[in-house]
Amino acid sequence: MKRLIIFLSFITLAIANFSCERDDICAETTSTTPRLIVEFYDNDDFEVLKNVPRITAYGEDLFTDLDGTLNEPLEASDKIILTLGSETPPSYVFNINSNKIALPLRIGPENEEITVRYVLEKDTNLRLDTNNTQTSNIDIIEIKYITEFVYVSRACGYKSIFTQLSISSVTDNDPWIANIINDVVTENIVENEDTTHVRIFH
Repeated sequence: MKRLIIFLSFITLAIANFSCERDDICAETTSTTPRLIVEFYDNDDFEVLKNVPRITAYGEDLFTDLDGTLNEPLEASDKIILTLGSETPPSYVFNINSNKIALPLRIGPENEEITVRYVLEKDTNLRLDTNNTQTSNIDIIEIKYITEFVYVSRACGYKSIFTQLSISSVTDNDPWIANIINDVVTENIVENEDTTHVRIFH
């Protein structure tokens, strides 16, 4: 009887093992929901990347009180990630010199337009220096898009892509952003992070 139980257990394990397919494990290299890749260029020479000095970037409502008051972040925290590694641009940046960032887009109901706003603060160090009379310069960009869900595999499930992308800067009295070009204007789609989606000139 004992041998019969061992034999049946072996057969069960063998059947379970053969029924697993290669795509039952989602590989780390599988493309997932992309972020919006933004690069900053010199407004005097459109081909030259230019660092934004001491940039801080975050979702507009991330540091907004219930009464609607914006409280700019004072330090890097769990809401602002300094870096995600040398091979990927940071999602949220705090007080660093950078010419490239990757902004996560909010996933909404499929086929409904979503609007998100990001605060892009230049010269954050001036705001943080209490002995300095100068201050930073904040511009806000507004991003509109539609979420679509795309099947990846049985193991990975679905990922989101973003279509009908449009981006603009909110007008203020002292803008540091001179111009914005949507690099995916021909397709208006964000489906991977292999390319720059938006170029901002300053």
